[in-house]
Amino acid sequence: MSGIRCHNEELMKFGLTLPGFVERSKVIASLPSLGLLTLAGMTPDDFEVDYIEVPDPDSLGDTLPGNFDVVAISSFSAMIKDAYALADRYRKAGTLVILGGLHVTLMPDEAAAHADIILIGEAEPIWGTILEDIRKGEAKPRYDARSMTFDFANSPMPRFDLLDISKYNRLTVQTQRGCPFDCEFCGASIRLNPKFRTKPIDRVMAEIHAIKEIWAHPFIEFADDNTFADKRHGLALAEALHGEGIRWFTETDISVADDPKLLKALSRSGCAQILIGLESPQGSVLGGVEQKSNWKQRQVDRYKGAIQRIQDAGITVNGCFVLGLDGSDTSAFDAVYEFVEETALYEVQVTLMTAFPGTPLYHRLLEEGRILQDGAWELCTLFDVNFQPTNMTVEELETGFRELIGRVYDDDFIDRRRRRFYKRRNELRQIEATGEESEIA
Repeated sequence: MSGIRCHNEELMKFGLTLPGFVERSKVIASLPSLGLLTLAGMTPDDFEVDYIEVPDPDSLGDTLPGNFDVVAISSFSAMIKDAYALADRYRKAGTLVILGGLHVTLMPDEAAAHADIILIGEAEPIWGTILEDIRKGEAKPRYDARSMTFDFANSPMPRFDLLDISKYNRLTVQTQRGCPFDCEFCGASIRLNPKFRTKPIDRVMAEIHAIKEIWAHPFIEFADDNTFADKRHGLALAEALHGEGIRWFTETDISVADDPKLLKALSRSGCAQILIGLESPQGSVLGGVEQKSNWKQRQVDRYKGAIQRIQDAGITVNGCFVLGLDGSDTSAFDAVYEFVEETALYEVQVTLMTAFPGTPLYHRLLEEGRILQDGAWELCTLFDVNFQPTNMTVEELETGFRELIGRVYDDDFIDRRRRRFYKRRNELRQIEATGEESEIA
């Protein structure tokens, strides 16, 4: 149960008219659940397994999909209430329901009211135990794996064969889990288990080869928080991907620009784009965002040069900005637009700071009385405001956001940026081919 679902109808209608937003919405909506496919891959053969996506439970009418003994449901926070409603319907029909995932891990007591079994933490270390207990009729209401750390050397093969590949424009593979940084607002896998781990390259490639059995030339999205946090592992991955005939996308941090060998390997590996969390071009508002060493704030003066080095290597950058950070005011909107224009970012992702449940940000804002409605998880979309900003009103943040995405996703603005990227790339190729030096605008 995933996809972009703006709670603010006015914003959603406005956003859906924007080419960049529409394109990104389609991409997100077409991703299957790698977590559920992985658990399917760990399920013994004597269990009959199916995979079903339910983008909108209201569309089901009176009929539930499938006639199952057990269903395992996973959802993002923004759709968790829909997931609970679906779980309640299955339980009423006599089906045993398991709920798990990030939101359930962070809000276990809430989730327990809608499930026969809740799974807290990473599922892989304890999935086999749950199934065996179900088989014996001895299932417990709660399984907590937070004290366990899954060894990626034993990573199972996801059941990609369960998918109707015609429904997707990309599939996901995980190469690492966790992140060495600790951003206050981050609601990703670091909240399941803080330990940073990488998956052995041979295991990653085995999954890619399994995908290629059902899709000859796939587009892969690496479902990582920071694929190149470990540069040696990242380089080995890029080198292994060379010649595989795939195109791929991932997320990482700005330090990838400091490794010329890695950039060269990426350009040869089929890397189409990397998303980098820049958060803001205004360094004054980045203080404390990364809680361990204030790393984010210390990088901001390097942003422009780093983006140029990455894009000069032929790799497009999707710059991600977060509006509404503490200390920011209405000047943030123009600052982001001007930065995007100056750097000619190929793609832009603009979101609102979102206090996700269980994050340090949510706890802090709740203590400060700045959460607009405690438990309103439907606002955790990245495109709705669920907190009171510091130096502007909620209305100013919403209005500024609408106006900014209208400007950055304007057809002409996108076209100008991309033409600059291709012009510079062609000039760099000409220089490389001729060995001549010239000034490049």
